[in-house]
This record gives sequence, C-alpha cells and structure tokens, in this order.
Amino acid sequence: MKKVALTVAVLALGLAACEDNAADNATSTLNTVETEANADTAAAANTVDNALEATDNAVDNAVVTDNEAAANATANNAM
Repeated sequence: MKKVALTVAVLALGLAACEDNAADNATSTLNTVETEANADTAAAANTVDNALEATDNAVDNAVVTDNEAAANATANNAM
C-alpha cells in the first residue's frame, strides 16, 4: 500500500510539473515579434534619413555648381 501511495504521489508531482506554458510562450513570441518589428522600423527610418541626407547633399552640390558656373560665365563675359 505504501508503494501505491508513493507511486501516486510521484505521478501527481510529475503531472504538476507539466503545467501548460502556452500563455507564457505566446507572450514570449509576441515580445520577440514586437522587438523585431521595432528593429525593422528603426532600420527603415535610418535608411530613409540617409536617403534624404544624400538627396539634400546632391541638391546643395548642384546649386553650388550652378552658382559657380554662373559666376564663371559672368566673369568670362566681362572680359
């Protein structure tokens, strides 16, 4: 009878240790997805910022080049 009681106690502890972790797993998965989405969003924002900066630099360079060309043309015509 003691063996049966001990076996039942061990089985009960074993079943108690096998609790359902589905909610914890779902939360962990959600946190991972959110973290990855935030990283992707930040990377996309950086890419857009870099593209805007490159465009701004290109426009600035074009304006400077055009102004220099106009100044040179004016100076050449004055001669």
